Amino acid sequence: MNIHVVEIRYVHDDLVRGSVHEADAYREADIFTTPGGKVTYAAPELNDETYREDPVGTLGAIGGQIADEIAAGLQAKKKIVMAGGNCNGLPAMIGGLQTGLGPTTRIGLVWFDAHGDFNTPKTSMSQMLGGMPVAVSAGLCYGDWRIASHQEVPLPTDRIIMVDVRNLDPDEEKLIGATDVEVVPVAGDALKQAVERLAEKVDIIYLHIDLDILDSSYVPTHRTKEPDGPDVETTLAAMKTVIDTGKVEAIGMVSVYPNGDGGEIAMQAASDLLRDSVAHWNQVQEA
Repeated sequence: MNIHVVEIRYVHDDLVRGSVHEADAYREADIFTTPGGKVTYAAPELNDETYREDPVGTLGAIGGQIADEIAAGLQAKKKIVMAGGNCNGLPAMIGGLQTGLGPTTRIGLVWFDAHGDFNTPKTSMSQMLGGMPVAVSAGLCYGDWRIASHQEVPLPTDRIIMVDVRNLDPDEEKLIGATDVEVVPVAGDALKQAVERLAEKVDIIYLHIDLDILDSSYVPTHRTKEPDGPDVETTLAAMKTVIDTGKVEAIGMVSVYPNGDGGEIAMQAASDLLRDSVAHWNQVQEA
């Protein structure tokens, strides 16, 4: 299986300049190489020209660059891994998939996260843009961010599965309940059944993992860590359930935060999840 890794070396709209970056750690560990497969790497080059006075404009400009890199990998017939950054890369990922495979491609999203990131400016308690990317991709707010990220077609909510999302704002939870988004726990038959239903009505699936889906003990440096989450083994098993559909075209591993006290714990968890899920992905593709 050939893989194109798009490395996101920023968080929100800030370049990451810490001593450790997860993308470098993944390369050093050779996580993405599969038997007989080739791996290519690309990273958007962020510079002063990328930045806008409006933070939403900046996210759109960055998103367009990410989408172009994703589309290039798809056009080269490679699977996509987005490594680094945070959940704000979602519109760029969907935009890249639409650009590379065509705007009519039926894309499904399986969202592993302790949070829904389904807020809009009308529902958000904090107005944090990082809590809104799924709503943006669904066409509920900030259309300029979505369009600049090359996502022309909003993602229908009946093609979105949220896994875990154990901490939702009250109005965000109401908004999710008013849509066709399906929310399931990380373990159990409900996930398998939901994923099977999704696979029947989409052409491809994007599997997105925010590392804060794990219990806070595994992500001590995470900015939005939450208690009472699953362990690595449970999360990996759930990821494999999605991969088993045979329709996963891209995987994103975001919000790792490997710098700071305990950063090595988060880095190990992310590496373990990616290494084993990529190996399983290859097995499913080769079957």
